[in-house]
Amino acid sequence: MALKIAHSYLSETEYLQGEQISTIKHEYIDGEVYAMAGASRNHSLIVGNALRLFSNHLQDAPCQTFVVDMKVKAANSFFYPDVMVVCNDDDGDDYYTDKPKIIIEVLSKNTRRTDQTIKLAAYKTLPSLQEYVLIEQDHVDIEVFRRTANWFSERYFMGDEVFFESLDLTISVSDIYQRVNNEDMQDYLQQLQQQQAS
Repeated sequence: MALKIAHSYLSETEYLQGEQISTIKHEYIDGEVYAMAGASRNHSLIVGNALRLFSNHLQDAPCQTFVVDMKVKAANSFFYPDVMVVCNDDDGDDYYTDKPKIIIEVLSKNTRRTDQTIKLAAYKTLPSLQEYVLIEQDHVDIEVFRRTANWFSERYFMGDEVFFESLDLTISVSDIYQRVNNEDMQDYLQQLQQQQAS
């Protein structure tokens, strides 16, 4: 989701109090508050697919999958990850956590730089975080940063399977992009139709 600056410097307490009554979500980065814009159809489909796949896998685990509305506190900032899994944090705050196991951000032109730099640096400071995942919405490309790989990333494309180490879960790239309408997915579906016809 795109960010636009909304207010000058606020304390964390002022920010958290304001978010409880605001009709618009804001992210908080080192005292600056940014209003969040709405998401595209492709963005929402990817988030929904990840939620469904993660939640089904974790239904008997002491973990919860959150999308969009639950904040994460990292360094001196608060963010609304697109998808995050939190385990064994029953005593945490009702509105944010600092114990995510995995975080997914769906990239757009407006958020790409923030997701790849500011959020990556902040999220890496969280001791609980094992994986940070960046998913493109305009083409098929998934990048996974893993703590066990010293935060070096691996990329996955159509035809690949992604192993989410922190969840012990393997998902095909095509399942993550199910019903998403971009050029890569159109090409993939056309190839499937040709294979079925021959």
